[in-house]
Formats: sequence, structure tokens, C-alpha cells
Amino acid sequence: MEFILQAVFSFIFTACFGVIFNAPTKAIPYCGVVGAIGWIIYYTAIQIGVTEVQASFLGAFVIGIVAQVFARRFKMPMIIFNVSGIIPLVPGGIAYNTMRNIVELDYSMGIQNGMRAFMISGAIAMGLVFAEVIVQLVLQMLRSGKTSMQTFARAKRRQKIK
Repeated sequence: MEFILQAVFSFIFTACFGVIFNAPTKAIPYCGVVGAIGWIIYYTAIQIGVTEVQASFLGAFVIGIVAQVFARRFKMPMIIFNVSGIIPLVPGGIAYNTMRNIVELDYSMGIQNGMRAFMISGAIAMGLVFAEVIVQLVLQMLRSGKTSMQTFARAKRRQKIK
């Protein structure tokens, strides 16, 4: 039941951010799906004991892949799905606590929270980049494999003709 609530609320909040970011109307539900999938991956990873940095990387990685799929399927820029999809993973509360600690002159806690926010943000960026690179490599392999198969088929036909 808890996973369903997490998925529903992350879908709603992510879709609302899609509206705020002026995503095309037909893309808004899919923006919500991307965010919900990423959040469920993150939430599941946290539940099984993965650190929040690793869980953020996994969530962002899955968001990047799903955003690529939706971007190709709907012929839209991938950033439409990425930007609204990563909203649930952004460490805004930790960044707020960092600034609050610094203002309250609790520098050690401020540095600790700042490093957490920095590492989570870096993990999100790395997850998105790795997803992009892996999708591009897979597509390149598929294209070169297709080209190799076409070349092989042409050579086979030439041999039969002679």
C-alpha cells in the first residue's frame, strides 16, 4: 500500500512540475510516469539499505533511460521528461538545512549537510549522463549490427548471382 501511495503522489507532483515547466500538454502524464518510476526506484533502494547517494544515482539512471524512450516514442526533446522526472530526487530539504545550519553558526553540521547535497546532486547528474551514454552506445551497436547484417546479405546475394 505504501508503494502505491508513493507512486501516486510522486506521479502527481512530477506532473505538476511538468505543468510549471511548460511541458507540452500531451507529455505531462508521461512526465509524471517518469518521475514516479524514478522515485519508486529510489524509494525501493533506500528501503533495502542502499545509501541515499547510490539510490539517487539509480533513480536518475532509470529516469534517464525512461526519458530517452519517451523522447524517441513521442518525438520530443528528452529534457522535457528529464527535468520534471528528477524533481522528486533533488535534495532541496538538505540544501535548505545546509543554509539554516550556516546561518545558525553550526558550521560542522552545515558542511556535513552541504556535502550530502553536493554528493546527491552529483549522483543525479552522473545517473543522467550514464543513461545517455549507455543508450547511445546501444543504439550505435544496433545500427552497426544492422549495417553489418545488410552488408553480409548483399555479399551473399552477389555470391549467388555469380
